[in-house]
Amino acid sequence: MNEQPNIAGKPVLTIARKRILNLHSGFEEKLLCDGPTFTAGDACVYRCGFCYVPSMMQAKPPISTMLEKSGHSFEDVVIRREKPLDVLREQLFHKNGKRKFTDPDDKRVVYASPLVDVAATLELCRETMEICEMILENTAWQIRLLSKSSFLPIIANALDKYRARMIYGVSTGTLDDLLAAAFEQGTALVSKRIHSLHKLQGEGFRTFGMICPSLAYATPAGYHRFAEEAAAAIRVEQCEHVWAEVMNVRGESMIRTVKSLKDAGYEAEASELFRVSTSPDAWEQYARHTFAAHCLFIPPEKLRFLQYVNKDNLDWWRAREAYGAVLLGNLIHK
Repeated sequence: MNEQPNIAGKPVLTIARKRILNLHSGFEEKLLCDGPTFTAGDACVYRCGFCYVPSMMQAKPPISTMLEKSGHSFEDVVIRREKPLDVLREQLFHKNGKRKFTDPDDKRVVYASPLVDVAATLELCRETMEICEMILENTAWQIRLLSKSSFLPIIANALDKYRARMIYGVSTGTLDDLLAAAFEQGTALVSKRIHSLHKLQGEGFRTFGMICPSLAYATPAGYHRFAEEAAAAIRVEQCEHVWAEVMNVRGESMIRTVKSLKDAGYEAEASELFRVSTSPDAWEQYARHTFAAHCLFIPPEKLRFLQYVNKDNLDWWRAREAYGAVLLGNLIHK
């Protein structure tokens, strides 16, 4: 473990990892990829209250050991993986130097990143470009990149000769710059993200939408208004697909998000999110209202609404798979 200079005020730790590429990730269930993902980090530049990564990673060795030695908490550091290109090369090539993935018809989609933002800084953009280029040069795969930055056009232009195999999207859980800043610290303004998406679309790059995680609203009209405005903002007609989701509840993500909203003066938004989080019935209505609103503005063949199900709501959501519901959770695997 090494500590490097800060990024965005966070100390940077580096860690040796055996993999950059994960060929069999759970993100296939979310239809974001065909199994493979890649990541060059374990802790992000950004601080998002709803982020699920801390609950997944901070207790796992060697992360927990590294944090203990460094004296830092997970949310207060950036963790990068050592020599990501060297590690990736070992995954893509046999020891004799021959490529492992040579089938020209193997056009699987790779998703990045499941853990950290791929374009949070210009330095990380360059790292992502280099990783993408190595994958694109040595496989026939496609790559889907998601970011909360406004830097994706930089990556797109650098990889222009591969444009048919790259798909770009930005996360847009709210369209209000100030509201987003309340629980997404360090990210680009939502308006700048949207502008970068429009730039990509205007230049003919492949794009997708990511309307999540979205807040709860006090009335059906609130859900309707947000879904309509979000669909217009991301230009649904120019997106290949649109993912949408309510808040993830893992670890202390809900507590952090509600507190962040309150601290920023968004009492009504915090109160409504807290209300739905304390009642299974209210949470289910929150999810159903969100889904129904998106159905009004996103064609079913494009909508991919991610929903964790249980035995009580399985039948309701299963009946709506044809309209864009994507069912997740342990029950689906039984």
